[in-house]
Amino acid sequence: MKLHSVALRNTGQFPPLLLDYLDQKPDLTDFYSVYPSREGAGKAIAQRAGFDPEKRKTLVDVLTRQYQNIPDAPDFSILRQENTFTVTTGHQLNIFTGPLYVIYKIVTIINLARTLKETYPEYEFVPVYWMASEDHDFTEIASFSLFGEKYTWAGEHSGAVGRLNPHELKTILDVLPDVPRLFSKAYLENTTLADAVRCYMHGLFGAQGLITLDADDADLKRHFLPVMTDELFQQSSGRLVADTTGQLEALGYHTPVHAREINLFYLRDAIRERIVKEEGVFRVLNTSETFTQEEMREELNEHPERFSPNVVLRPLYQEVILPNLAYIGGPSEIPYWMQLKGVFDHFNEPFPMLIPRNFALYVDTASRRRLEKLGLSYEEFFQDRIMLKRALIERISEHTLSLDAEKEKFDTVLSDMVDKALTVDKTMEPAVLAERARLFNSLEKLEKRIRRAEERKHGIQVAQLDSLLKDFFPNGTPQERHDNFLNFYINNRNFIQCLLDHFDPLDFKFNILEE
Repeated sequence: MKLHSVALRNTGQFPPLLLDYLDQKPDLTDFYSVYPSREGAGKAIAQRAGFDPEKRKTLVDVLTRQYQNIPDAPDFSILRQENTFTVTTGHQLNIFTGPLYVIYKIVTIINLARTLKETYPEYEFVPVYWMASEDHDFTEIASFSLFGEKYTWAGEHSGAVGRLNPHELKTILDVLPDVPRLFSKAYLENTTLADAVRCYMHGLFGAQGLITLDADDADLKRHFLPVMTDELFQQSSGRLVADTTGQLEALGYHTPVHAREINLFYLRDAIRERIVKEEGVFRVLNTSETFTQEEMREELNEHPERFSPNVVLRPLYQEVILPNLAYIGGPSEIPYWMQLKGVFDHFNEPFPMLIPRNFALYVDTASRRRLEKLGLSYEEFFQDRIMLKRALIERISEHTLSLDAEKEKFDTVLSDMVDKALTVDKTMEPAVLAERARLFNSLEKLEKRIRRAEERKHGIQVAQLDSLLKDFFPNGTPQERHDNFLNFYINNRNFIQCLLDHFDPLDFKFNILEE
C-alpha cells in the first residue's frame, strides 16, 4: 500500500470556512477554542481537568448496561479515572455502515487516541462513536451502495431510528453477495437498530478500543436538564447561534445550520417532533400534545428521556456527558460546530478541539495501472471533467487541437478591417463586429469538431479515463461519499487495518491509498 496526498484546497471539495480554519486565519480565532495539534491537546486536557465524577459514574453505568449482551465487552472502569478522556465522532445509523467515510471517521478517532497516548502517556484516551440514535430521518439511513447496486430498507418508519427493529433487514441480507456474518448476527440477533450498530461496530473496531454510545438514555439526559430547562423557558441557544452566524456571514462565510427558537424535539413511542411555544403554551408539532409551562417543567423533570436535542444542542449534550477533548467531523460538521461557540460559552462548557476526519480515495491495482498508462496525476482528477478529458487528448495527440493561434490571426485582420471601415463610414462598426462574432463562433464549432474527431481516434484512452472517473467519482459523487466499505472489505479483509496503518489524524490532507 502506498500513500499519496493532495492539498485540500486543490480538490475543490471543501468549504472556505473549513480551509481557513485549518490555515489558522486570524479572523476565525473567536469561533474555536484550541487548534487541533499535539500541543493543542495539552490545552484541551487542562480545560477538561476536574470533569464531574458523578457524570463519569453515570457514563460507566450506562455503557455497562448497553453492552450487557456483548460477550467481550470493554472494561469501562477506565472512564471512572480522572486522567481518562474521550475523543469522539458521531454519525447517523446508516445500514451496513453507510458511505465509506463513516469508517474513515472511526479510524480517525482510533488513531487520534493512539497519537495522544504517545504524546501524553500519563493520560488515557478512549475513542467514542456517538450513535445518532435519536435521529428521525429514516430515508437518510435506509440505503447503501455495493458493487454498483443500491440496496434499500423498504417501508415507511417514523420516530427515533435507533429504536427500529432491524430484523426487517433480512430481505437485504438474503440477496447481498458474500456479506460478512457480522452483519447477519447484528441485525438478526438484536431488537433495536442501535443495539445492532453497537454489535457490528464492536466486531469491526472493538479490538482497537472503540466504545459505541447510545445517548438516548434517561440517566444521561438527567445531566443535561439545566440546558434543556434553559432551552424551553429562556431560549438562549437560538439567539446565541444567530449572533455567531451573523458574525461568520459578515466575514463572507456560508453557515450550514439554522437555529430555531426551541431546539428540542419531543421523543415518545414512534414520534420525534419539534416543540414550539405559541401564546404561552408548548405544542408538539404534528400531534395533539400540548403543555402549559408548569406541565412542561414537570414532564421535563420526570421524563428527560422524552426530550431530544436537535443539531444545535446535540454537540453540547455530548460535551456535557463526556470527558471529551476533541470532536472529529466532516467538511460540513466542523463549520457548524463553529457556529455553536457562543452556546458553549454561555453554559460554561469547554469547547473541544475540532478536527476534520481523514479524507481519502482508495485506488485498487487495476485503477492504478490504468492511471499509469494515461500518465495522469491524482490531483488532475479533481479538476473539471471536461478540462481533464481535454488535457488528456492534447497530451496524447500528435496534432495541435487548439485554434487559438488562428483566432489571434483572424482577430488582427478583423481589427484592421474595422479601422478601414470606420475611415469610410463610422456607422459600419456594428456590422463588422457582428461578422467577427459569427466568424469566431464558427471557429469554436470547428475546434470542437476537431477535438471530437481526435477523441474518437483515442477511444481506448478516453474509455479508460471514463472508467477511472466512474471508480473515483461514482455517479459524479466522491468515492468516499458513495461507496460502502464492503466494496473493498469483501475482497481485502485487511482493508480497515490498511486505513489504521496509513491515516494520520492530524495531517489535514486528502489521502490517496494506492494498492
